[in-house]
Amino acid sequence: MDIEKIYLKIANVIPKEKIKQNEPMSKHTAFKIGGMADIFINIDNIEQLRAVLQIIKNNNIPFNIIGNGSNILVRDEGFRGIILKNMLSDLKIQEQENKIIITASSGVKLGALGQKCLKQEIEGFEFASGIPGTIGGAIKMNAGAHGMEIKDIVLDVTYIDLEGNIKTITNKECEFEYRKSIFSKNNFPIIEAKLKLKKGNLEQIKEKMQTYANYRKEKQPIEFPNAGSTFKRGENFITAKLIDEAGLKGYSIGGAQVSSKHSGFIINKNNATAQDVIDLSKYIQKTIKEKFRQRNRIRN
Repeated sequence: MDIEKIYLKIANVIPKEKIKQNEPMSKHTAFKIGGMADIFINIDNIEQLRAVLQIIKNNNIPFNIIGNGSNILVRDEGFRGIILKNMLSDLKIQEQENKIIITASSGVKLGALGQKCLKQEIEGFEFASGIPGTIGGAIKMNAGAHGMEIKDIVLDVTYIDLEGNIKTITNKECEFEYRKSIFSKNNFPIIEAKLKLKKGNLEQIKEKMQTYANYRKEKQPIEFPNAGSTFKRGENFITAKLIDEAGLKGYSIGGAQVSSKHSGFIINKNNATAQDVIDLSKYIQKTIKEKFRQRNRIRN
């Protein structure tokens, strides 16, 4: 891929100030880790997105879309291709009978939407208000907390396919599963989502949001760069509990550490590399597998 040639093609359709070459991804991830992206583009309107996708398709360029960078790990070698930073930010709130319908662009931050809901006394979004991501990222991975998931409030999702067609699909068609959706299986940029919420009581909404914020501060290592829970939970086990029982709380490889506050998190304790995080993740998996396989043998 001729980076300079691709850059010039993009500069014909996107203002140059929105395009960067050899951009450190450590500046755009919550982990504060990651090598250079060949081309990094801030996208804040649909026509720009459509134009860039056309260039990507015509030139067969690898690409990825990021929102707030809060649930990703970029390798130390960086990304050979184009990173699109989603900055779509439109937000519309409508009242229909006893329901509140929010149409939120995919780049809207969950925390900002949570504060908007609080001010307008809209309940049902409290669970997501402390998640450090965007609407698009939340839908892609069916983000959840405190017993709820984004699928519980989504009406429909609008996205753009690689041909430039804009399509809208229903909640059911999103194929939501635990930390999965149709968008985690296909690299289609999400444009916006409609959410169904309802009017509530200001003090009750505020109290719930504060309770969740306190829980996060007390239980999660938010004082260190991290990408949220590192491992998914199992059907019949709690991942952090297994890591605790394996004696790995606080264990480090390089600058990456199993959080001493919550074993389900790997943190960037001291200028960790992506490889440190990968090596630590693999070590945890290997240790857990060996320890609990042996325990099951003894039980059997």
